[in-house]
Amino acid sequence: MSATRPPRSFWIITSLAIFWNLMGFIAFTSQSFMSSAMLAELPPDQAELIRQTPQWLKGVFAVATITGLLGSFLLVLLRSAATTLFLISLVGVLIQMGYSLFATNALQVYGILQGLLLPLFVVIIAVYLYIFSRRCAAKGYLRRSS
Repeated sequence: MSATRPPRSFWIITSLAIFWNLMGFIAFTSQSFMSSAMLAELPPDQAELIRQTPQWLKGVFAVATITGLLGSFLLVLLRSAATTLFLISLVGVLIQMGYSLFATNALQVYGILQGLLLPLFVVIIAVYLYIFSRRCAAKGYLRRSS
């Protein structure tokens, strides 16, 4: 058992983390399994940007969202492995958002809100969840898996 009981704020943050990462997972699956008909309904420049997404980047997107979601569930279970999963998710987010910002015309296609501010917000949340999980482990809220 964990030596220290987490405060109420821990449970609020972990609940929000699960919600946030579920939204990310839904975004990943929606984009990955978008039909040709759905793609055709998008503005042409957005559809082209999605079509041109390299397979390896889709894999990075999958890793980032799945490890973030699993890390969130492990936080609820008070497992220290959450920190490792959040680190993997953070690296994936940095690669994905870095590629989007610097190797594509996403900013031009989506505009400042969806092309810059949303990706920066995703990075900030990923950094926060990693730091939060490390602090929780240091405070004794999390235990090692047996």
